Amino acid sequence: MISLNNISKKYNMGHVTVNALGPVTLTIHKGEFVAVLGPSGSGKSTMMNILGCLDRPSLGEYLLDNTPVHGFSRTKLARVRNMKVGFVFQSFNLLPFATAYENVELPMLYAKISGKEREHTVKHLLEIVGLSDRASHRPAELSGGERQRIAVARALANNPDIILADEPTGNLDSKSGAEILNLFEQLHADGKTLIFVTHDENLASHAKRIIRLLDGKINQDYTQN
Repeated sequence: MISLNNISKKYNMGHVTVNALGPVTLTIHKGEFVAVLGPSGSGKSTMMNILGCLDRPSLGEYLLDNTPVHGFSRTKLARVRNMKVGFVFQSFNLLPFATAYENVELPMLYAKISGKEREHTVKHLLEIVGLSDRASHRPAELSGGERQRIAVARALANNPDIILADEPTGNLDSKSGAEILNLFEQLHADGKTLIFVTHDENLASHAKRIIRLLDGKINQDYTQN
């Protein structure tokens, strides 16, 4: 599903070129549950941006479902990530003025899905995350755990194959965090490809495969029971 071949990302900081990532070569297969783990500055956020088609590599090849996306324009990348990747962020990234229903519906509006199909899908996803009764509430009226569940529902709106989660329990208490992890494990059991980007060893321990980054390169890559 995901293939990175000698991917590098460099940034120009004045007269200095900073190598934020790479070279990195790896493959992630459909249905895997992977944690990309590393301290601040290890390159994990840069890798997340490339994996999620939020950014393009400076060098190397990225194949997503056998499609070379590394040279895509920003418009084409936006189209790919809207249909292929669902994002869950530590800070939820919900629209504050929109209801829970409207936040979940948003990716389908961009995808030009019909109103009837959107309504059916949103109601179904709110049921999955256990928040059907909170559909008309805005983020400020929801707890942190509820907001993150809405974010998960939104990530699933276009039925993407890949869920990319950046510190998804970082702003949650232990009870809410455990609920979100249970939800992710259900999604993995249903066949979704899950990628966690984190510095949290405990969160990473729930994944089946650990990719450890250090100084922009893969330091370790192993599976765990």
